[in-house]
Amino acid sequence: MSRDMNMDEDEDRTAEEEAAQAEHDLAAQELTSSGLFAGPDPTVVDDVLASPDVTAEVDPVERAQAQSEVHRIYTEILARAPEHDVQPSLERVRQVLELLGEPQRAYPVIHIAGTNGKTTTARITERLLRERGLRTGRFTSPHLSDVRERIAIDGEPISPEAFVALWEEVAPYVELVDERSRAEGGPRLSFFEVFVVMAYAAFADAPVDVAVVETGMGGRWDATNVADGTVEILTSISRDHERWLGHTLTEIAAEKVGILTPGSTVVCAEQEEDVAALVRDAAHALDARLLVDGADLAVVDRQLGVGGQMLVLRTPAATYTDVFLPLHGEHQAHNALLAVAAVEAFFGGGALSAEVIEQGLAGSDSPGRLELVRTSPTVLLDAAHNPAGVEALRRALEEAFSLSRLVGVVGIMGDKDAESILSGLEPLLNEVVITRPSSSRAYDLEDLADLARDVFDEDRVHVAERLDEAIDLAAARAEYGGEQDGAILVTGSIVLVGEARLLLRGH
Repeated sequence: MSRDMNMDEDEDRTAEEEAAQAEHDLAAQELTSSGLFAGPDPTVVDDVLASPDVTAEVDPVERAQAQSEVHRIYTEILARAPEHDVQPSLERVRQVLELLGEPQRAYPVIHIAGTNGKTTTARITERLLRERGLRTGRFTSPHLSDVRERIAIDGEPISPEAFVALWEEVAPYVELVDERSRAEGGPRLSFFEVFVVMAYAAFADAPVDVAVVETGMGGRWDATNVADGTVEILTSISRDHERWLGHTLTEIAAEKVGILTPGSTVVCAEQEEDVAALVRDAAHALDARLLVDGADLAVVDRQLGVGGQMLVLRTPAATYTDVFLPLHGEHQAHNALLAVAAVEAFFGGGALSAEVIEQGLAGSDSPGRLELVRTSPTVLLDAAHNPAGVEALRRALEEAFSLSRLVGVVGIMGDKDAESILSGLEPLLNEVVITRPSSSRAYDLEDLADLARDVFDEDRVHVAERLDEAIDLAAARAEYGGEQDGAILVTGSIVLVGEARLLLRGH
């Protein structure tokens, strides 16, 4: 009797498996026959079916087709002037947004500029606002794995279908302004300008209660600066993008403070004295309220915790005790402090409830920022791409992890201070594997390897052009001699970290 029952169960399982396979094969057949799908690669069906945002109401074939269309649109926008190509004018973005009905005026904005920490601060700020029950928009850049990450509604990247519909909404107006600009001898909208337009339109369409907007680079001429912040956050300002922003800290800071607006509240990280003075003068000239880390607010205490740190944070409104932040490093504690103060200011300056603080900070994340993505061996990803970022990484790594052997996988963009980045990493790494992000802006592989040999001993430097080969080589070197606590650190470029994350996590 039990044998017959087992046979029946086996037959039922076989029928279910055959039905599932038939459904999969039909989806793959429909997908690969579609003109929207460039491939063909039926494995994308598996990726879509496994995606957390595919529910019973989402057709996997339609979702895969939409994602393919997202890629086509992204490729089309990439043909424009690159993200780092600053064009000192806001006029093109203003014109498109005027044609769209000025969506950037439909909601208040918390605007964030600085050199390091912008994305993490934006993510924590947005998370706290959601804990207060607001519908949020978040614009950050660059993305790690999927371009849709740049435009998030309620903490989630907009869906492929929404991205496609958004582009169809704004594209005619972008084209119209492109034609006007070229007729006057000017350029088309840049890659970044197009995404700013799309973000502001998406937030109005949602609609959101508040948008948290990170500048791309600089501030004064940053395309995001067509919106006026009610609260502005200035994260740590250091040297980066000197080719476009200036070669001194004060020149760079002068561009960053260009986002400040009259009568707003400015929440500022602790800065070098020259920068701090410039920020004070700018805020005073605009009659803006200025709150400064180290004076008006402070990280009172930090204690290591499992998977992060326990904090005591003081703001003008309150002292928040025993708050858990699932991010590593002193710099992340200060990013969280800026976010808390900014959200207090947004709501008029009063204290936030204990529940909002606890849930908001504990629920925060920052992918690609000292992120543990694999064990055996341990693989860490960190998007440090300038000397100040590397120094913050070094301190956080030494504080939070006990690693007997660490091998770096490093690729750097050509416009960065590669020698200083490598010099900052050298004390951390037993060996380094030099590789190359898949970007036309990437540092030449052999030139970077030569620099690394100058900084490290030659026998500590290895080269692998492909990232998967670089990680495999680093894993072998991390476990060299039977080392039990060997680890890999992928760093030097946000693009490289995004590629590694996609390779190791699948998203």
